[in-house]
Amino acid sequence: MAEQMKNEEAFVHNEENILEVNHLKKYFPIKGALGTKRGAVKAVDDVTFSIKKGTTMGLVGESGCGKSTTGRTILRLIEKTDGEVYFNGIDVNKLSKKELRALRTKMQIIFQDPYSSLSPRLPIGEIIGEAVREHGLVPKEELDEYITKVMLSCGLQPYHKDRYPHEFSGGQRQRICIARAIALNPDFIVCDEPVSALDVSIQAQVINLLKDLQDQLGLTYLFISHDLSVVEHISDTVGVMYLGGLVETGATEDIFANPLHPYTKALFSAIPMPDPEIKTDRIILEGSIPSPANPPSGCKFHTRCSECMEICKNKAPEARDMGNGHVVRCHLYDK
Repeated sequence: MAEQMKNEEAFVHNEENILEVNHLKKYFPIKGALGTKRGAVKAVDDVTFSIKKGTTMGLVGESGCGKSTTGRTILRLIEKTDGEVYFNGIDVNKLSKKELRALRTKMQIIFQDPYSSLSPRLPIGEIIGEAVREHGLVPKEELDEYITKVMLSCGLQPYHKDRYPHEFSGGQRQRICIARAIALNPDFIVCDEPVSALDVSIQAQVINLLKDLQDQLGLTYLFISHDLSVVEHISDTVGVMYLGGLVETGATEDIFANPLHPYTKALFSAIPMPDPEIKTDRIILEGSIPSPANPPSGCKFHTRCSECMEICKNKAPEARDMGNGHVVRCHLYDK
């Protein structure tokens, strides 16, 4: 409790930021026989970052590092263990159910799998308009025209309203999910790997659609992905996650031009080059990812790091600003 009060006292809202995440943690309890607690999976472990209004932050890392859990905890689709999430200066976790319901229109999510996130029993006109009607955002007599306008802005046609999700391709279903999200006129959207299930040409179309909608509507995105090329194309800033924590954050250009953390360097070395004549030095990570239920002491990456020092095994590195907001957590940069 004392630590939480200290965090709250230290927090100062910056009006340029739409989202501010402060020491966020999400632990899932491990239960044994008779419901006894045997530990916890530390899915999100002390994550801090902010996103400026109208920009996109990319969140990257290996599968299972906590990216999606971070996004869902921010939206309170799952409840936090500790930390704070501020949306336009409002502590989301202190809102009542009624207040949170009102805020839902301003904070939306696009899920990874469009097929499983769409009801097979409803035509897409109903899917897109259901939440709009529930929140009373548009007069009843104008709802149909409003849905048509939203569909057209996402590359869907009005005659699609009466069709069901199974009648569409993967790319079209993702457009339906995007239309459902923007229909509520949000300010902030968590894009949870929205193009990972699509082929490359369709990925480009969906990414361009997201960027166009951002320009038109002033949207802010948290873009979660494991595809670094996509993240580089759409993001203004990037956060690199490993085993529940951020190891490096900063402007996209800075991080891609000059990755500092050994884990970031290893990830970026795997990016395929369009020119086969260009050879890159691939960094192969040794060993497997440790369990988030029993993470290593000190720096969580030290068990796989080729530059591991003795201090890495015992002490967690502090965040260090290397200039221009480029922050890294690594003992290699201790002063």
